Amino acid sequence: MNQNLNGISKPVYDETGMPIIVGLDIGTTKIAAIAGRKNEYGKLEILGFGRADSNGVQHGQVLNIDQTIKAIQMALASCAKSNPDLEIKDVYVGVAGHHIKSLQTRGDIVRQNPDVEIERWEIDQLIENQRKTFIPAGDQIIDVIPQDFHVDNYQNIKDPIGMNGVKVGANFHIITGDRNAIKNIYRAVDRSGLKTKDLALQPLASASAVMSEIDMEAGVAILDIGGGTSDLAVFYDGILKHTAVIPFGGENITNDIRMGLGVLKGQAEAMKVQFGTALADEAKANAFITIPGLKGMAPKEISVKNLASIIQARMSEILDFVTYHIKQIGLDARALNGGVILTGGGSQLKHLIQLTEYCTGINARIGYPNEHLAPNHIDELKKPMYATCIGLILKGYNDYEHKRKEFDNKFKKVEVPEVLKKDETKTPVKEEKKPKINMAARTKGLNNFWDKFKDSLIDMFKEEGDKEIR
Repeated sequence: MNQNLNGISKPVYDETGMPIIVGLDIGTTKIAAIAGRKNEYGKLEILGFGRADSNGVQHGQVLNIDQTIKAIQMALASCAKSNPDLEIKDVYVGVAGHHIKSLQTRGDIVRQNPDVEIERWEIDQLIENQRKTFIPAGDQIIDVIPQDFHVDNYQNIKDPIGMNGVKVGANFHIITGDRNAIKNIYRAVDRSGLKTKDLALQPLASASAVMSEIDMEAGVAILDIGGGTSDLAVFYDGILKHTAVIPFGGENITNDIRMGLGVLKGQAEAMKVQFGTALADEAKANAFITIPGLKGMAPKEISVKNLASIIQARMSEILDFVTYHIKQIGLDARALNGGVILTGGGSQLKHLIQLTEYCTGINARIGYPNEHLAPNHIDELKKPMYATCIGLILKGYNDYEHKRKEFDNKFKKVEVPEVLKKDETKTPVKEEKKPKINMAARTKGLNNFWDKFKDSLIDMFKEEGDKEIR
């Protein structure tokens, strides 16, 4: 496999010279692999898509490496089946888990020549210095994210490059994780025959896929409801203010149903998906679900109202955590004009928007990764459960646009497979004609989102298995 100067494998390129980026979402309930490239309009064309049920992952952490490897290989086999011409070598991986923590720091440097404009390398050095921050033994710094800068007496500067001053500093959001948990992800990916190009915090990957720069400026909370955890990222005034991992997700709801109604786990999951709602008041009091009896036993009648009550109780608990974290950083409904954006598999639960607005007092909506996808793809790829994978591809393109010299020029012709295209004879969609975007222009879109977070720091963060819930 080709290697670059940093020892990281190089990506495959398509015939246009744009790299083919692969996002790998290792979740509690599913593992998804999506390969994509940007077209001439700056939209993502999906070249390969595969998923498999996840085994060996609990609450976002890889506990059984062998089972996780098998699940990754099944997802890759499914992706290869969708497009035999696709060659996957390296991946961007999204991660999360209970072990993830964050802290706020402040740092500055005194410049040698204050008459010279501030350059990129000085900002990189300032960020790198924060990696020396003391953290508990057994943890490691995953990412150092600058929030706002200050130059001498000037505060709240978004980008200090080009300014003059004696001292430049910034406030930072530092994300940490358990060292062993991070190593397990690298091991599972490496033993699956892949190389980890970079690791990204799951809620940040999801956020880049479902929100715009206007959302960042208005103030928004992204809640990614996965299988094992729900991940929160709060943005205000164009910067990342807070991240948190809430230790409950779709699997917890399924287990509550299993225990509360005395059914098997598979039955609980099926009832949640087919008949579940987040508001008990919206469930019909006289509606029942018939569950086949075991070993000749009589069938069991399950009240739809009782099912909804169990789901509402657990979802309300998750949303109470969201309210707590938002208040902890001094924000409220008036500050978050962009509202709460719900994404991940759990966001598809019926009446969840209404429950979210009731519990938090903040407007809510579902976040779909449609904005960045070319319009001719099948609807399956536009589901919230794939927001993390789409965000990881955007992360890869941000790396490419800012560190192109680390990428080679290996070309390979790969077309969008028919199986991933929408049947345009039924629902014709026309791409809006726009001037072709040059590489300088490409750096100004939402992909600049990743500029808010230091591009080159490789160490982890992911989502939780997104089990589809409706």
